[in-house]
Amino acid sequence: MNTKTAQRCFASLNATAFVGAFLILSFTAAAFSEDFKTVNGKEYKDATISRVEPDGITVKTKSGITKVYFSELPKETQERFHYDPQKAGTYSSEQAATYTAYQKQQEETRHQQELEAAKNNATVAQQQAAKNRVQALQVRYDELQKQEDNLLLQIGEAKQPGPAYRGGKNNKTLLHHPNPQKSQLPLLQSHLSDVRSEKKQLKKQLEKAQR
Repeated sequence: MNTKTAQRCFASLNATAFVGAFLILSFTAAAFSEDFKTVNGKEYKDATISRVEPDGITVKTKSGITKVYFSELPKETQERFHYDPQKAGTYSSEQAATYTAYQKQQEETRHQQELEAAKNNATVAQQQAAKNRVQALQVRYDELQKQEDNLLLQIGEAKQPGPAYRGGKNNKTLLHHPNPQKSQLPLLQSHLSDVRSEKKQLKKQLEKAQR
């Protein structure tokens, strides 16, 4: 290896070492806490820088994490972090646009969720109403069935002859007294017709509701 080559290699190694040392010092400095004071007099004691952005720095203190904008800090602090008002303005506008888009997306998502929830609630309510209607129709149908059975029993009893007794010559003929319920036959049969008519209508409604 000639002298010039050796010198170039040595210079390259020195440059690499310098960059590495600079990065180490930078990271080490960032880990130390320091005090910051804004132009308005607000102080951040023992603050650790957790993030540096074009428009400001995010610091962590005992009271929490806060972003301090370069526009609030003294000129020497701005120069230390290479503050550029134009870049900061562009960055702030981009951040604001991103946040606005995020809020809009969140609002749209929330709106869609509300619509979906309302739709589901309406479906559930509709299903419950249909179920309640079927139950009400079934209860009424069962009541009519009991009425029909009871009317058929009464009609059957009304058609029977009255109490038997012996009469005629020498009381050898089996005769019957008039059945007091027989006079109710027309009314009972009319009621039975009404019950069966309502049952027929209810059956159609039940079949339609259960489809």
